[in-house]
Amino acid sequence: MATQNPPVSQTRSFSTVFLIEMWERFGFYGMQVLMVTYMMKKLGFIDSKANLVWGAAAALIYATPAIGGWVGDKLIGTRRTMVTGAAVLTLGYSMLWIPSNNPTLLYCALGVIIVGNGFFKPNAGNLVRKIYEGDDVRIDSAFTIYYMAVNIGSMVSMTATPLIRNYVGERFGDAMGWHTAFGACAVGLLLGLINYSLMRRTLAHIGSPADEKPVKPALAFALLGASLAMVFIAAFILQSLLAAKICVYLAGLVILGIFVHLIRSSEKSERAGLIAALVLTVQTIFFFIFYAQMATSLNLFAQNNVNLSFDVFGVHLFNWIPEQYQNLNAIWIVILSPVLVLIYNSLGRLGKDPSVAFKFALGFGAVAVGFFMYGIGAMSAVAGQVSSWTMVWGYGFYSLGELLVSGLGLAMIARYVPARMGGFMMGGYYVAVGISQYLGSVVANLASMPENIKDPVESLNIYISLFNKLGFVGIACTVIAVVMLPLMNRLSRSHAEAHTPLPAVHSEEV
Repeated sequence: MATQNPPVSQTRSFSTVFLIEMWERFGFYGMQVLMVTYMMKKLGFIDSKANLVWGAAAALIYATPAIGGWVGDKLIGTRRTMVTGAAVLTLGYSMLWIPSNNPTLLYCALGVIIVGNGFFKPNAGNLVRKIYEGDDVRIDSAFTIYYMAVNIGSMVSMTATPLIRNYVGERFGDAMGWHTAFGACAVGLLLGLINYSLMRRTLAHIGSPADEKPVKPALAFALLGASLAMVFIAAFILQSLLAAKICVYLAGLVILGIFVHLIRSSEKSERAGLIAALVLTVQTIFFFIFYAQMATSLNLFAQNNVNLSFDVFGVHLFNWIPEQYQNLNAIWIVILSPVLVLIYNSLGRLGKDPSVAFKFALGFGAVAVGFFMYGIGAMSAVAGQVSSWTMVWGYGFYSLGELLVSGLGLAMIARYVPARMGGFMMGGYYVAVGISQYLGSVVANLASMPENIKDPVESLNIYISLFNKLGFVGIACTVIAVVMLPLMNRLSRSHAEAHTPLPAVHSEEV
């Protein structure tokens, strides 16, 4: 456990989780960056269907960690569950490597990825929480660096997989290009597992009590059976958009009910923290509706209405593949994260670190500015195409907002939720994110292109209308977050008064 005297430093333990998470993100974002266009160009889906299928898959990918967190906390251990999830994800990406355009294979592969992510995601985050347990000052910085780290993996993969698709496709056929690019995601996860096996000693003292007990064969077989059932349930949901809609909205009611139950049944000293976590989780749902546009409307906008040439003062630098613009998100995360960490640490030493709720309000404001940037860029569009630099600055503000909201979402759970329900609540947080991923695909379909529209000038107006609406919604979210600041500050003070911070396990900086 994290409260024991560790045989290695916090930094080395953190680095082990950080690296396997980085490779997991390499696989996930390498797949995500291509998935919507793959469904449209290879499987013949119209844009609205591709958006909704991906939205349903993303919802399940983020929802299953609620189960995986419980499995890690109570059944087989946090470390074991994380590694199992990485192995299952490797299998899922390998299935996408198979050169077939059968939608059923795609649905089953996504089902395997959904299950693997459910095991992996909450337990990786919970290990970081356990490494820095009791250190409220540095936990925001730790999770921000963690967030930057995983974006290194996504940055590399979102650059590489479109290039692999084009390179292999030009030489060995279009179909081989798509599936080889997906295969690269599997190779990334395999490298992550090898790296973990070499560094696993650094996490030997971190985990849940179940990590210290042997896994009974009956339990292992039961988990295998439940996982296979979940794969087929997920595949069914993905091929039925009605089933997906029902499941997403039902999940929203369930997670809200669980939050209410935990708040009502918790000890008085825990209640303020749980209420604060609920309010911030609801705000997170709104943020991820914006975030979901990256793989859907912003991706299709780049396909249709962006000049792919990067030029400076009339000098051509290079061209990007449309899907690669999603990479701007990861690039900005890596650039901005150290700046925010420096600010957090400096303000923390002065005792003036802003509250998580205040950072959420700033984040929504940044997102609003980001979406308005596309409308500004459209004013100087040529033949219905905006400059590539419009995408750079739009993603820049959008990514700053992501760091302030999503980057601190996990830290919010770690700070406000009692340790005994940490894994489950990490999972509950991801369920909320999953709901908003599906809602985001519904929102993206407001810019669904009618079949008779082929002219970029016409499609530009449709996309910019959506982005401007999202900008105004971002402003509304900012105003609401600011209005709620006094309530959030009172809840935070009540929580702090009832919970004297434990001494840090180790004084070393991340």
